[in-house]
Amino acid sequence: MTQLSVLDLSPVGGTNTQAQAVRETIEVAKAAERLGYDRFWLAEHHNIEGLASPAPEILIAALTQATSTIRLGSGGVMLVNYSPLKVAEVFMELEALAPGRIDLGVGRALGADGRTGAALRSASSEAFPHYFALLNAWLLDASGREPLGADHPAKGIRAHPTGPSHPDLFMLCSSADSAAFAGQAGVGMVFAEFIARSEGGPAVAAYRQAFTPSPFRSEPTAAIATIALAADTEAEAKRLDAPRRASTLATATGQRRRFPVIPEALAYLAEFEGHPELAAIEARSIVGDGETVRQRLSDKARASGADEIFVMASGPSLESRIRSLELIKPA
Repeated sequence: MTQLSVLDLSPVGGTNTQAQAVRETIEVAKAAERLGYDRFWLAEHHNIEGLASPAPEILIAALTQATSTIRLGSGGVMLVNYSPLKVAEVFMELEALAPGRIDLGVGRALGADGRTGAALRSASSEAFPHYFALLNAWLLDASGREPLGADHPAKGIRAHPTGPSHPDLFMLCSSADSAAFAGQAGVGMVFAEFIARSEGGPAVAAYRQAFTPSPFRSEPTAAIATIALAADTEAEAKRLDAPRRASTLATATGQRRRFPVIPEALAYLAEFEGHPELAAIEARSIVGDGETVRQRLSDKARASGADEIFVMASGPSLESRIRSLELIKPA
């Protein structure tokens, strides 16, 4: 059976503040655990008005105390923004707080525009393979799985706290090439369909073909992350999804704009009726009543060969986001 998990970006719904959005994420995580979702992951984005998710590690720490069974992770940490040693230390600390429940998903992008990346002192994406190798080594050393060899350049530098376990490691991907890299590294792979704007099947296939066993896993684990919104009726789901569609369309046509109220979003969408970009957005949208959304997600898992589907906790309000999760995966 395909696993079902949640990816949350702390969206700023309606007239909420970003601070409220952060607190709402905690409530969504509690609901996901109650409903039996397998994982709850937090994203990393910077300088985006509609998202309050710059520091997934902070929310993961809070959620270790607010949940007890669901796996918690990053979807993901943008590794080139940080020191690999610091990321290893942070996630070993999280593993100490919730042993066996922590996932570390990393990406090679900045999670920001170039100017914001410069303010973060980001390295270029070309640094990712080197950073990733160091992160691997420090996690395995800190857990005692594979101590650093005498000739390793980082010998004598340890990621603390050490412990008997380490976070599970995943790579976030948006192309078949990056999926193959994850396979060669022997870590889990999550393909972000909502970023790539393409189906995940080819990436899953590339990952499986390239997979080489590693200390992190002996068998491949492939997941797809997509946006889905369920409501009690199809009409209500489409109405609730209007702010997301409108914001996505604005971004695709060169703007960066939020739609705090549904009527404003609907009016904007009406202006673009018949526009090919809007048609493409709607074709990719998994929106409808619970049964329809569940079936489409099941079809996606089957067609792509994914072991797991992450649904983005979409909706213009906390209540609509939780109701969507309830309909997608009834308790």
